[in-house]
Amino acid sequence: MRGAVAGAEMELAGHECRIAGLRLMLDCSGAAFLPEESMLVVADLHLEKSAALARFGQMLPPYDSLATLARLEAAVKRLRPESLVLLGDSFHRADLVPEAGSPAAMILTRLADRVRFIWITGNHDPHHPADLPGESLGHLDLGGVRLRHEPEADGRPEIVGHLHPAARLATRAGMQRRRCFLASRERLLMPAFGCLTGALDVTDRPISDLGWGVDARAYLIAREAIHPVPFHALAVRR
Repeated sequence: MRGAVAGAEMELAGHECRIAGLRLMLDCSGAAFLPEESMLVVADLHLEKSAALARFGQMLPPYDSLATLARLEAAVKRLRPESLVLLGDSFHRADLVPEAGSPAAMILTRLADRVRFIWITGNHDPHHPADLPGESLGHLDLGGVRLRHEPEADGRPEIVGHLHPAARLATRAGMQRRRCFLASRERLLMPAFGCLTGALDVTDRPISDLGWGVDARAYLIAREAIHPVPFHALAVRR
């Protein structure tokens, strides 16, 4: 096990942080790896979003689920976790899942052969189909930290998704906007992993009003690296 964990950490293109003492490695795929638990955490895949939008006449190429799951499979192959936690809104609608026999469904099948799935319910998927691999939970408690979909003001340290954070930073090359993790000592807000998801600026009130403290950092995701930036140094969207 120690060798596998060390190998996975060497494969990370990211940054280490701790939430209430729980060690995480933030990966540039948008996933978080917990080495001691051999666990990979992702949030907000929003699978089958294009199919859901098509029901309302908004026609988009129907490849979002395949692209998202291909990225997830690549992260699993590279980091080699034993379990995979999906922090809610894994499906854009609870009644829409990749069609049996489709390339996206085949990736799910392959992943189920490699890792134990733990599906956390979200506001888009408050229940999961009974035939999904693994188990479906409202939340998962791990080392005093609660893994759940939405942030809650109940005083618990938490790892959450739901808000799809992105951050803006003024650089010599101009203003840069990137998906990001946002972390304080007691909370990690995960970026959306899905390829067809929007993003909310971390300085907008739904995120900033959560209360982050002077030690909060945004971890901006670039193609091959993660860049930690103090929360106060981020550009405010105007």
